[in-house]
Amino acid sequence: MATMRCIEIPEPGGPEALVVGTRPVPQPGEGELLIKVHAAGVNRPDAMQRAGNYPPPPGASDIPGLEVSGTVEALGEGVTRYEIGEKVCALISGGGYAEYAVAHELCTLPVPDGLSMEEAAAVPETFFTVWTNVFERSDLAEGSTFLVHGGTSGIGTTAIQLAKAFGATVYATAGSDEKCRAAEALGAEKCINYRDADFVEVLKDATGGKGIDVTLDMVGGDYVARNMKVAAKFGRIVNIAFQKGSKVEINLMPIMLKRLTMTGSTLRIRSPEEKGKIAESLLRYVWPMFADGRVKPVMDRSFPLDKAADSHAALDADHIGKIVLTM
Repeated sequence: MATMRCIEIPEPGGPEALVVGTRPVPQPGEGELLIKVHAAGVNRPDAMQRAGNYPPPPGASDIPGLEVSGTVEALGEGVTRYEIGEKVCALISGGGYAEYAVAHELCTLPVPDGLSMEEAAAVPETFFTVWTNVFERSDLAEGSTFLVHGGTSGIGTTAIQLAKAFGATVYATAGSDEKCRAAEALGAEKCINYRDADFVEVLKDATGGKGIDVTLDMVGGDYVARNMKVAAKFGRIVNIAFQKGSKVEINLMPIMLKRLTMTGSTLRIRSPEEKGKIAESLLRYVWPMFADGRVKPVMDRSFPLDKAADSHAALDADHIGKIVLTM
């Protein structure tokens, strides 16, 4: 039986918990592709899984990694969209930190024109997440004001570019002046260093008291109430993570007075059919933007597969944009 190198997590822990192992090459099932992986994105959910706080959903590989790029190596029964040898990128529920990975054809997309294979590996997780939460759930429209916390994270750099490209006025928060300058270079009208200023007061002034139409938050904790405070009438707030905690005590009155909508979602547990609908929208509306340079994944650095622990140490430290593993 053919084998492959991969990254395993024998016991939860810090970056050192990631170790190189050997597994059988997975086989694609009905509607699935086997991808010979060129690169795999490194994301915050991977670090959460490494620490024992984000187990893979039932049936998913316990190998970390939620996005890959590579070439189609084999086709499962019923696959009609791709052929062997095509260059693709894919959103997967696990298994990306390996030389081969299985993806459903509905969650697979051609490598965008103008992107390297490393850049393509940095696309699926953040672009799927931003699209479904900011544009589908929160209905961000041209002329709206938009706020993203963590503006230089993979999600943040993606959200800034997409919101700007679709005609929104973009604001962000980040933890240093250097990161704020990077966010503004990507298209943010203003980025607030949260260590030095209160984003609520700054953004009230910046918007002439109107507030923010759509907020994308991955912080939680005390940001929940502050997001409500800075929201405009009929504002939408969407949570995709809770780095400062998901249990908070808040005054709900602003929801009534401003007619706010508060929502949230997670991507990993959704069915291939649900993810496939997001993929169709991305292919239609966003893939042309890669070709003409309007959007592009912001790359921090790459590491070889056997340095996965170093990649997670970099993820836990200061970085701007996406980190990938290469095979």
